[in-house]
Amino acid sequence: MKDESRDASFIVALAGGVGGAKLAYGLYRALGERLAVVVNTGDDFVYWGLTVCPDLDTVLYNLAGINNPEFGWGLAGESHAALAMMRRYGGEDWFSLGDGDLATHLLRTERLRSGLNLTQVMFALRTALGITAELLPMSDQPVRTMVHSDEGVLPFQRYFVQRRCQPRLLSLDFAGIEAAQPSPQVLAALDKASAVILCPSNPYLSLDPILLLPGLAERLRAFTGPVVAVSPIVGGQAIKGPAAKIMAELGVEVSALAVAQHIAGRIRLDGFVLDTVDAHLAGAVASLGITPLVTDTIMHDVASKERLARAVLMLTTKLTRSA
Repeated sequence: MKDESRDASFIVALAGGVGGAKLAYGLYRALGERLAVVVNTGDDFVYWGLTVCPDLDTVLYNLAGINNPEFGWGLAGESHAALAMMRRYGGEDWFSLGDGDLATHLLRTERLRSGLNLTQVMFALRTALGITAELLPMSDQPVRTMVHSDEGVLPFQRYFVQRRCQPRLLSLDFAGIEAAQPSPQVLAALDKASAVILCPSNPYLSLDPILLLPGLAERLRAFTGPVVAVSPIVGGQAIKGPAAKIMAELGVEVSALAVAQHIAGRIRLDGFVLDTVDAHLAGAVASLGITPLVTDTIMHDVASKERLARAVLMLTTKLTRSA
């Protein structure tokens, strides 16, 4: 029986990292204001006394069309005069903050100190950049991804940026997650959504903090619409980032199938999108009770982002009609 309270044209996407931001952009081009992107905040940290939200800002800049196309993160045409001066003073310079990016962190930190929560701050930032989709932090309470490694426990950005993922990862935990909860805006978006799409984000670093958030996994398991994920692993390799390295170090097979199994262990998963090079895994995905879709998942320009987004949306429509 269909839930008539849901908006058949409204979609919630879960995202983090560059791959997640790319598909979020494609979905935004297709849906506009009928999209809400719920973003990982586990990699947020304080640097130069400022609250920095790398995943949120990567999605923010992508949706606004002002991201650096070479890296997928940061701003296009960025300068680094402040960083150069900080280096001259002998201050911390391992995290590359650009001058335009610095304005985002300065304003966010000021407004957080004034009493606004992170959801309210991100609403102001995305509105100022002309973004009509909802851009929602997964929680207004701090959650911090901690990497247990052969060099000890490292905050995620120290591991990812300063140490360039070189330490061997032993395990992950998410400090503060027990006390955190999804914001009312996240829950409201899920209440009216017809489908949930998990963007091709690192399943351990970007999706797990969202899926393990108290109250959110339960809400997703009870969700009556289709839930679809896109694999960030193609041909046994990560398109970008340390997902493949982390999976190998955790003793997990580096494959799209292993990603599907991991996500299905967290929430109900109805559909899973594989790249064409992984077509041979479609049968194994189907044996999990998950409908596979095989298509080109590599996003290198606006057209490919839109094409993948529309393919994923067509899968959600197919799954809705077959329910």
